[in-house]
Amino acid sequence: MLVLLPLLVPLTTALACVLAAPSPRLQLALSWAGALALLGCAVALLVQVETGGTARLALGNWPPPFGIEFAADRLSAAMVLVAALMGAAALGFQAAAAESAHGALLPLVHGLLAGACGALLTADLFNLYVWFELMLICALGLLVRGGTARTLEATLKYFALNMVGTLLLLAAVALLYGATGHLNFGALGAAARQMDAAALSPFVALLVLAVLMKAGAFPLYAWLPAAYHTLPAPLLALFAALLTKVGVYALLRLLGDVFAGSPALLYQALGWIAVLTMVSGVLGAAYHWDMRRILAFHIVSQIGYMLLGIALASPAGSAGAMFYMWHNMVVKGALILIAAMVFRLAGHYDLRRVGGLYAARPWLATLFLIAAFAQVGIPPLSGFWGKLLLVRESFAQGEALWGAVALGVGALTLYSMAKIWLEAFWKPHPDPAWQPPRARLAPAYAVTATLAALALGVGVYPEPFIAFAGDAAQALGGGR
Repeated sequence: MLVLLPLLVPLTTALACVLAAPSPRLQLALSWAGALALLGCAVALLVQVETGGTARLALGNWPPPFGIEFAADRLSAAMVLVAALMGAAALGFQAAAAESAHGALLPLVHGLLAGACGALLTADLFNLYVWFELMLICALGLLVRGGTARTLEATLKYFALNMVGTLLLLAAVALLYGATGHLNFGALGAAARQMDAAALSPFVALLVLAVLMKAGAFPLYAWLPAAYHTLPAPLLALFAALLTKVGVYALLRLLGDVFAGSPALLYQALGWIAVLTMVSGVLGAAYHWDMRRILAFHIVSQIGYMLLGIALASPAGSAGAMFYMWHNMVVKGALILIAAMVFRLAGHYDLRRVGGLYAARPWLATLFLIAAFAQVGIPPLSGFWGKLLLVRESFAQGEALWGAVALGVGALTLYSMAKIWLEAFWKPHPDPAWQPPRARLAPAYAVTATLAALALGVGVYPEPFIAFAGDAAQALGGGR
């Protein structure tokens, strides 16, 4: 039953928040109770998986592959834990936000968490599609909340481009079911091993293409920078932590486990897509001056690193992808929330119109440096170890160009982070009379300091996390 709680808790919380909408104080209390309960369930699930192995539950006691099955292994349980952590972080930061947190916001946030947890824990291809669509519906609701022409335009772009991915995903599910007669992951994997790989390859490739759209890979990521920058900071951090990462998780589950024996050409193509994703994302970030757009393009760029680990199609590559994904969910959220604090203090997201924050708020500058160095991959922070695992495996497999591009993109990431540092923190504010307002930022500092401490702690003491990722990768279906 524990495997279902990360789904039931946010769904129940979303319903309770809807019913409590007339009382904002009660709604907020229920939301916090639900977020903390989800975090507790995620911790308990990870402990159960670590001590007792993969947890499985088939609804209605129908045996697989006929029943709807949910399963939690090390990979999915760790993803649920990080998702729950980032949900709590977004809600905690919301306490410092200027706008009201009641109404439809909180039910949609918990609906988004439920969709993410469902996609992470399902062991059924059709239900993976269902949980993706719940995330899409809740994301659209959160995007459209602003009601301005800009947010409506962003929502339309997000919807139109994601619907293409949705239709491709549904078509791939139908074709794979027609070819194998199964939707359960275990049964699909067994059928794929018994069938001619060439017969399934077109359907698997279509499935991969659909999931790449959900993950925000090149050249299918236009929806992400077109929409994300219109979100309030706590929601942007939550979107960055969940939506594309669930897509990467699904790709790792499919190519690293269910269809692990796919032709080498598919992994080679994915490797070059990873390279192009890294490069195009970091170049987009280098071009812009709006902090939200810079960080949105870096979401794309960092997806490339995760795709690289999947493309390497080895336990070491999968372990690197997992470690880097967990690190990036935390660090990217911290950077986005720090950018929001810069906005609250300086009044703009445009780097050309802010400055002077190092002298005015040195603790905020310190938090930014920790998160930025972790993003770049400077030791001794978490990003260093994630990039080391991926680059080392790239060179070990003879994919020197892939590894070299990963290193070069890290240098361009440093340029973007240095631009934010120099413009927002180091240079004087353009207005000589500017003074930072007395903003209520204690909850925001607490959240960002916690996330920065995680990046530092994992970087200083990485061994158990790397070992955990290695064990999780070994439990998948193997490489090529």
